[in-house]
Amino acid sequence: MVADVVGAEAAVPAEAVTRPRIRVQGAVKSFSGRVVVDVDDLVLGDRPIQGLIGPNGAGKTTLMRMIMHSTSLDRGRIALLLASGGEVALSALPPNRMAGHGVVKSNQVIMDFDKLTIWDSLLLAVAEARYEQPHRIASERTVFDRHEGQIREYLEYFGFADPAAFAMSAGEKKLLDIVRCLLLRPTFLLLDEPTAGLPEELTEKVMAVVRDLAAGGTSVVIVEHDLNVIWSLCDEVLFMAEGSVILRGDPQAIRENRTVVEKYLGEGHV
Repeated sequence: MVADVVGAEAAVPAEAVTRPRIRVQGAVKSFSGRVVVDVDDLVLGDRPIQGLIGPNGAGKTTLMRMIMHSTSLDRGRIALLLASGGEVALSALPPNRMAGHGVVKSNQVIMDFDKLTIWDSLLLAVAEARYEQPHRIASERTVFDRHEGQIREYLEYFGFADPAAFAMSAGEKKLLDIVRCLLLRPTFLLLDEPTAGLPEELTEKVMAVVRDLAAGGTSVVIVEHDLNVIWSLCDEVLFMAEGSVILRGDPQAIRENRTVVEKYLGEGHV
């Protein structure tokens, strides 16, 4: 059972019903006999921006991958609860169908973008399936015309000087992956360590984009080890340990909670 640190009314405001949410029910995942995720009943998206924190090995990234169905569930169900009513059974869909329902996730470790230019990487991200076939290469202009303005806007904002170049550093690849997510226009965005390795200036820019996205109605869940990002960005923080979310509340309440201090933060962090 998840303990609500700040009370039921504060945890689920009235505005939550206008946003898409994700419900995780009876979801279990084990590796080599070890249970990594065991979530009884959890709803994400009750607040515009939620942070998911916890010790290494708590199951945070695995849970996010289970939502995207890039990691299969041993048992359980995960559903997208639409803001307009109704639901989509995410746990019954292949990973490549998620973005079509507005559910998008950034990557914790970036392993692509090496063989495509910055521009081509982003065009590929936004291209519909019918434009990805080699014999439809002449249709690339359609994709270009449709997305050119927004791509240029994001590249300029994040300081990419030459779209025809390749993303070389880990930071550039991280930012390119975030731009990919933004171009997909998510209604529910999962961010896995989006500011890892970024300098303070770019971290602030990422945070500003996330705030704007949430203000426009997108639900955001962020896993981040830079706790300054969590405390300043999130409307609610969920604390995960040993595969389960055991606490949720406003950032200050979670930061001061004795269990969180003992299991994760340490006395000097409060």
